[in-house]
Amino acid sequence: MHFLNRLAVIVGACLALCLSGGAAHAQPAAIPDISECEPGGPCETPLPVKVVVVSLFEIGKDEGDVAGEFQLWKERRGLAMRIPFPQSFHDLYYNPETQVLGVVTGIGTARSTAATMALGLDPRFDLSKAYWLVAGIAGIDPEDASIGSVAWARYVVDGDLAHEIDPREIPADWKFGYFPRHTNGPNDMKGKPDPSGGEMFRINPSLEAWAYNLTKNIELPDSEAIAAERAQFTDYPPAQEPPFVLEGEQLSAMTFWHGKLMTDWANAWVRYWTSGRGEFVTSAMEDTGVLQAMTYLDNIGRVDRDRVLVMRAGSNYTMPPPGIDPATYLLRENEGYAGLEAAVENLYTVGSKVVDELLDNWGKYESVTP
Repeated sequence: MHFLNRLAVIVGACLALCLSGGAAHAQPAAIPDISECEPGGPCETPLPVKVVVVSLFEIGKDEGDVAGEFQLWKERRGLAMRIPFPQSFHDLYYNPETQVLGVVTGIGTARSTAATMALGLDPRFDLSKAYWLVAGIAGIDPEDASIGSVAWARYVVDGDLAHEIDPREIPADWKFGYFPRHTNGPNDMKGKPDPSGGEMFRINPSLEAWAYNLTKNIELPDSEAIAAERAQFTDYPPAQEPPFVLEGEQLSAMTFWHGKLMTDWANAWVRYWTSGRGEFVTSAMEDTGVLQAMTYLDNIGRVDRDRVLVMRAGSNYTMPPPGIDPATYLLRENEGYAGLEAAVENLYTVGSKVVDELLDNWGKYESVTP
């Protein structure tokens, strides 16, 4: 390389390091230019990716307004390189220095599955060693935690593949009219659940435990707004605590359900599919779609399924506090989740601890998964 050109590269790298606050992430010698590669088309030199941050939705613009799941990651992690992604819901954003890629799948299992599969099959990216961090808001069970709390999932369970009978027509001894396929009703717990149909996915236990232990002592900020909301949950001590980091399972279902009876169903559903090993904590929509696509992509060596983490932060409770009926509470929450701001902020705080550990010690984690 010509001396002046080399000098310019060194100065540019030093300037970027200073502007980023001195982050000591190992930098590649050069980042491939994929501008000539068509989306989904062949690409001789794909972009290397160390971490994929998976957001599910954004509110309004990607920057400068009310933050949804993606905005803080884009602004604070320097995801400034826009990459067209017409085969999915939202364009991609990339940081060439840290090799972090941000994807917004769109709401719902169908979009999350399609987006993950489209990204995994796109030859413009080398995802073979990438870690995937699914970071989204959720309903949270007041029996386990408070809004603003962040839960690392050990299991992700699907709540859509099922049999259903209208509750007004179910037998008298049935608690729910919704029950697993291949059973004789919600009281039939004799058979062992078979997750081969996509009803349950287990997160790599060692990776999840590593992420939880790395973040469990993070002190999450409190606020008057979420304190006032949780104070109503007088019968649920965990719901009244300030936000904290915990472990707990995620239930993915396309219906935005709500209420005490539905929360009881969710707990029973997760217990069944995890054979009693899991505890329902958060309710969302997209994560089984992401994990199903990752499973298929792993089969052809495009990604490593064992490098997926799922964390969800409570933006709202899955049931109302004592004295308020579910319909009233749900409709009020639809006007704006009480814990949205706390949830997206805490997702970034907790998730960044994991991302920074991976990047700062990439020489250790590139080949060996925690």
